[in-house]
Amino acid sequence: MKKYLIFTSFLFSSALYYSCISLDSDIKQIDVTEVQEFSDKLDEVSGMTYVNDTLWVIQDSGNPDKLYQVATDGKLLREVKLNGIKNHDWEALTSDEEGNVYIGDFGNNNNKRKNLAIYKINRVDLKKETIDSIQKIEFYYEDQEDFPPKKDELFYDCESFLYKDGYFYLFTKNRSKDFDGTTHIYKIPNEIGEHKAILLNKYVTCDKFTTCAITDVAISPDEDKVVLLSNKRMWIFSDFVEDNFTKGSLKEVQFNSFTQREGVTFKDNDILLISDEKTKKVGGKIYEYKIQE
Repeated sequence: MKKYLIFTSFLFSSALYYSCISLDSDIKQIDVTEVQEFSDKLDEVSGMTYVNDTLWVIQDSGNPDKLYQVATDGKLLREVKLNGIKNHDWEALTSDEEGNVYIGDFGNNNNKRKNLAIYKINRVDLKKETIDSIQKIEFYYEDQEDFPPKKDELFYDCESFLYKDGYFYLFTKNRSKDFDGTTHIYKIPNEIGEHKAILLNKYVTCDKFTTCAITDVAISPDEDKVVLLSNKRMWIFSDFVEDNFTKGSLKEVQFNSFTQREGVTFKDNDILLISDEKTKKVGGKIYEYKIQE
């Protein structure tokens, strides 16, 4: 999510560590930045995107079928009811260059769902209190044959996607036995209907699930950087060609604290906003990071 980075913890000043994933082993400590807090209504923010100077966020399964507009200081501005769709397991938000917002209803902890979907909310409807016209993009993974697969092949949960050039790119959350950090990257067209999610690539993060399972992804407005998020780390890619996101330059950042980090989005080409869920009164905040060259 960045080149160099700035971090601030929820209660105490904390730091990020920067490590260059070439063969360099040096680690640099990063200064802190500000922290904001979500409204008490938003304890389980599972995805967010930045559109027209505000954040839009969702909460995961068990919460209302609503979009929430939030200021960057954490203030809840509006709640928007979404009619005709159900929050089976909303796990991610992204947006396109026109300001349309997309909900990823593809949480799949048990790897047995067959109703995976992405919902499109037109930008003109975001000013309404209730939205009825919602477009549905359905998909299935081209390489999944069993529902659920064997325990060592649980590759089909997902909490992360981004939009680029008319396509969605999904980065899966590996739940396999003997977790090895592999995330599968799938490509889906942004078109109404049912689509085969094409396996585009794979990327290996690290081999500890709580540290290395991917919980969100974001792409910068200039499409020059892609950031993968986990509870403990971020992977920052740049200098990639077209949609070969993980084939470019890579730098890794490690948080000095552990929380349930579920959301990341770019505020601009150099500033990241990151969110975590509230767990036992810890988290439920917005964190801001400046990417430094």
